[in-house]
Amino acid sequence: MKRIGDVLAKFNPLEDKYISREFQSYGIYLAESLADLKHKSLYIKLAKELPRVVLEEGLNYVKGAGGSVRSRPRLFMWRLKEVGAWRKRRRKKRKKVDKGWLKFL
Repeated sequence: MKRIGDVLAKFNPLEDKYISREFQSYGIYLAESLADLKHKSLYIKLAKELPRVVLEEGLNYVKGAGGSVRSRPRLFMWRLKEVGAWRKRRRKKRKKVDKGWLKFL
């Protein structure tokens, strides 16, 4: 993982004028690593919302798979799902209260 100081040291305001935050830079890095620049906005959103540990684990899994992968972005998204990046929180069901006693008031 890159430190913020390293990212800012390489930042060129004339060339990278639309990248103003660190998560944007990391999202572009993910898109380039997965060779999927068409969906770079998706990776910027993931870099903003998900913890880096989860994203790094997914990226390392894809890099470890080597050249035998048909679709690197698809494998990356699958791995994020397997790690639990989008776990749904279960809502507790409310107990129904018997309001039959209100009839008598």
